[in-house]
Amino acid sequence: MPTIPLDLDGYTDLPPGLIANVVTYLAIESRDSGPVAPLPEGFAITRQSGTDLAAYRALYRRIGEKWLWFSRAVMDDATLRAELTRPGSTVLFLERHGEPVGLVELQNSADGGEVEVEMFGVVEEVAGTGAARALMSAVLNLGFGGGARRVWLHTCHFDHPAAIPFYRRMGFTPWKFAIEVSRDPRLDGFLPREAGPHVPLIDPDAERSGR
Repeated sequence: MPTIPLDLDGYTDLPPGLIANVVTYLAIESRDSGPVAPLPEGFAITRQSGTDLAAYRALYRRIGEKWLWFSRAVMDDATLRAELTRPGSTVLFLERHGEPVGLVELQNSADGGEVEVEMFGVVEEVAGTGAARALMSAVLNLGFGGGARRVWLHTCHFDHPAAIPFYRRMGFTPWKFAIEVSRDPRLDGFLPREAGPHVPLIDPDAERSGR
């Protein structure tokens, strides 16, 4: 990918085919900072081996396709399997009556002092049930119960608009911003062209042809 200067006090045009979003990093440094929420009736949290890629991909797309999640979608099977099974990695599914409805990926630092929540999401059908709060509560229990001094994550403005308010209610505090630039995954077929309708799809080929 080409490198271009970034204007830190104005606008920077991106080359055709690229998208950019603002990333917000949030962290929590004490389990006492977040609420404790029990799982609603009918829900369970199960630990996954990370090797059932079909089940993982199906849930990942069900949760994130609308919000243009693509970091795992662009990986081939070998890369994704290595990502999900590397040392320190934990994959959890939230299930409702046996059906996967939520996804968590955690990564412990080498010294055990930090846990990154690499993926966190639930399907829209369980919104408002308290299941997401219970899932994050379990994540914090797992992280701090394992000796972590800090649990952190990042989200972006492509994601669900309730994501940052939810994380803040769970005790997370924003601590930095970043800008992520990547090729639009819809142009290469990793996601359907109708995915992420809140992010306009600008097709360079269509622009050149006048379509």
